[in-house]
Amino acid sequence: MNQRICLGLLLACVCTLTQGEQAAPKPPTKKILHYAFEAAESSFDPAQISDIYSSTIVSHIFDGLYDYDYLARPFKIRPNVALGMPETAENFKVWIIRIRPGIYFADDPAFQGQRRELVAQDFVYSFKRYFDPALKSPSYTSLAELGVLGMEELRQKALKHKQAFNYDEEVLGVRTLDRYTLKFEFKAPRPRFLYTLVGGDGLGAMAREVVEFYGEKISEHPVGTGPFKLAEWRRSSLIRLEKNPVLLDLDN
Repeated sequence: MNQRICLGLLLACVCTLTQGEQAAPKPPTKKILHYAFEAAESSFDPAQISDIYSSTIVSHIFDGLYDYDYLARPFKIRPNVALGMPETAENFKVWIIRIRPGIYFADDPAFQGQRRELVAQDFVYSFKRYFDPALKSPSYTSLAELGVLGMEELRQKALKHKQAFNYDEEVLGVRTLDRYTLKFEFKAPRPRFLYTLVGGDGLGAMAREVVEFYGEKISEHPVGTGPFKLAEWRRSSLIRLEKNPVLLDLDN
């Protein structure tokens, strides 16, 4: 093979590679949704929310036990972080719910560099927060009407003695049976309680150490296990959510 032929083959290879590089698809750009609220948000602490716009945001940050399958006809409720549908007993006075293992909160300084798994106790703690008099939760009245055994008594004890709400006192009506099992008990049958458990904007799980780490500023630092995390917030001006990096790691 003479030099001219070799040179021709070399040029052909270079052209082919160059064309391949030029034809290579560009990396996908970020998918961004812009949305304007008609009124300002109030808080990103589920227990202190008083408006639908804040609820819309936290429903993407916190995970509820169940969620709606909106594409089903008719719509139906499906497990979210729960491991299947609830088990009920005593004519809907007792509800037992199991949680899927291996779900983690978004990384946050409150966890001191450790991965933090979602457990049943997180839902117990989050439910109790609505009864804490210090939070003055707008949702307290509707949850109190459920008649969860022991919850109103725990609230009244804090009010009567003018002391801090005791999150460590076990309550018969909302407690854990093990690391991943949650139990609710009511004074009367509650066959529609399932609808209370739907969505992260209501009884979404919060980690106690995050609440205690940020204290009075917890409404500015929502940390959940949901698909998004709060990346930036300028009150009444800008709310920026990004995909939860923990979920990206799990996908990989």
